[in-house]
Amino acid sequence: MEHLHPEPRARPPLTIALAGQPNVGKSTVFNVLTGMNQHVGNWPGKTVEQKTGGLDHGGRRLHLVDLPGTYGLSANSEEERIARDFILRERPDVVVAIVNAAALERGLYLVAELLMLPVPVVIGINMVDVAEQHGVHIETGVLEAALGTPVVGLVATKNRGVGELLDAALRLADNPTMFVPSRPAIALEHEQVLRKICAAVVDRLPRPYPADWVALKLLEGDTEVAEMVRTSVPAAWGDIEVELKQHEDAYLDIAGSRYQWIGRMVRAAVIRPRVGALTITGRIDKVATHYVWGPLLAIGMFGITFLLTYTVAGPIVQWLDGLISGQLVRVADSALVGAPWWLSGLLVDGLVGGVGTVLTFIPILIIFFAVLGAIEDVGYMARIAYVMDRLMHWMGLHGKSVLPLVVGLGCNVPGVMGTRIIEERRARLLTILLTPLVPCTARLAVIAFLAPALFGGAATLVSWGLVATNLLILFVVGTVVNRTVFRGERTAFIMEMPLYHRPNLRTISLFVWRSTVAFVRKAGVIIVIVSSVVWILSALPAGDPQHSLLADLGRLLAPVGALAGLGDWRLVVALLSGFAAKENTIATLGVLFPADGSGVGLAARVADVLPPAAGMAFLVMIMTFIPCAAAVAVIKQETRSWRWTAWSVLLMLGIASVVGVLVYQVGSRL
Repeated sequence: MEHLHPEPRARPPLTIALAGQPNVGKSTVFNVLTGMNQHVGNWPGKTVEQKTGGLDHGGRRLHLVDLPGTYGLSANSEEERIARDFILRERPDVVVAIVNAAALERGLYLVAELLMLPVPVVIGINMVDVAEQHGVHIETGVLEAALGTPVVGLVATKNRGVGELLDAALRLADNPTMFVPSRPAIALEHEQVLRKICAAVVDRLPRPYPADWVALKLLEGDTEVAEMVRTSVPAAWGDIEVELKQHEDAYLDIAGSRYQWIGRMVRAAVIRPRVGALTITGRIDKVATHYVWGPLLAIGMFGITFLLTYTVAGPIVQWLDGLISGQLVRVADSALVGAPWWLSGLLVDGLVGGVGTVLTFIPILIIFFAVLGAIEDVGYMARIAYVMDRLMHWMGLHGKSVLPLVVGLGCNVPGVMGTRIIEERRARLLTILLTPLVPCTARLAVIAFLAPALFGGAATLVSWGLVATNLLILFVVGTVVNRTVFRGERTAFIMEMPLYHRPNLRTISLFVWRSTVAFVRKAGVIIVIVSSVVWILSALPAGDPQHSLLADLGRLLAPVGALAGLGDWRLVVALLSGFAAKENTIATLGVLFPADGSGVGLAARVADVLPPAAGMAFLVMIMTFIPCAAAVAVIKQETRSWRWTAWSVLLMLGIASVVGVLVYQVGSRL
């Protein structure tokens, strides 16, 4: 056996960095490759998310790093700095650049910058199926020959081409001499100064930085690189600065050279539909982005969502609610016969009544998440942001500011975090302030649970009206704050419109699954704790909810609530408990309106104490009440200011109180 020469057990692991612009499917490739074997955190000392993962492929252990989505590698944003610093300092074995097949020109600009770095690059052309649906065909072999680096066509959502992409990356990592890329050239009038600067800094820079790349970045006007050279090569900086001032227009030449290079690549490898042919996207966008029909279509999407919720999820929710309020409560009571009253009350009224009722949300949330996932997957979410631009214009918000507000439809927390893409602090602060006014799925789920019992067949219209009210308030608040606090300043609008494509059931299913699991996990932690605390406070000191500590607090606030028709202290307490998580409003109602085993659902029990005007005021206040604790924490994190955080909370509290009182006072007189 000693004479056998087995294959080595394991060659050194490889590090592969995934780079790409936003919305090109880079994260889809990462998720397909790593599955559940991934870690999500933050880059050291940064607020930008870091995703890493591992897998085995071709007998090698691969370590994947999903770099932040970035349009370039200059020092214009934290994402760009993180991406280029990782490549320069960590020197991954290969960089895999993911490019959108339907927007090849834009993606190749990032590739042009990546090719200037001292790391082999493999290119994955993603969504080739979507491009071909619109008459765009890419000859990957021709593009590979033109670029001088491997090019692989992908359909990441269907796991097509992903294995071949890794094979190409492994071959290039093992044979780096194969990497002979065709890089963009610089015009002759600036080539001499480029060489002069390069000679001045060569062998004098900190180890990770190549001299030719540094010289190019200096000509581009990169302030971060300039500061590094000024401190690292102080003796030569004076001469370099003189050269840079004499060639201040060099950045235009560099960008122009890249676009000429991109044009040659595209002309060689891309076949487009004939001039004048109207694509599928063009035909749909004649309606979807129309200045009248576009907003109406976007508003109609909310109505369709609620209609689907009430017709599909509604009966299931009612069945689950009755099951928990009836059979499950009776079974729990029977099982706890002889147990101490506090244990029986905590388990039956606290956990079964609170957490159990919230779990009936799941069918509602599945519908919401499925609709949001489908809208995003087919490419319509960008159109919603586009048609909202006219509205945003009055608030001085455009482009990037719209996107976090749209993300806030799913959850206000990532909506607030999404404001990181906004460079201007004024626009970022205003967007953070407005994001909690966007109705998240948790608020919508509470509305979807209560509205049918309160308003019967008019529930869909009422729910749609509540969403419209929130958006109207958002518009008014944004306009007032912008024109008073920020004095009407405005920012430029840039919006990318992806091509429409067929929804991918796997992608949508994964989104629904992950979002629903995240909700259940929250229900298993936050809601259990809050429901238990609410029950304990409603039981102390003598076990009588009507004479408990919680009742005393509720009655203390009841006179304020009575102005909005919420004279029952239980409703005020339920509203306040939504601070922990909006779903806790229902959990608290489940504790304070305990089931008696008759099978009457919680929504019906709450509706018995709320006349229509008070019911409407209650729903309006749920939609506009203070952000949940997680959202408040993220607002503090992103603004780095307790003053702005307090202002956000007090603003929402004031809006909810004023609007709730107005709705009840007007409604009760009609």
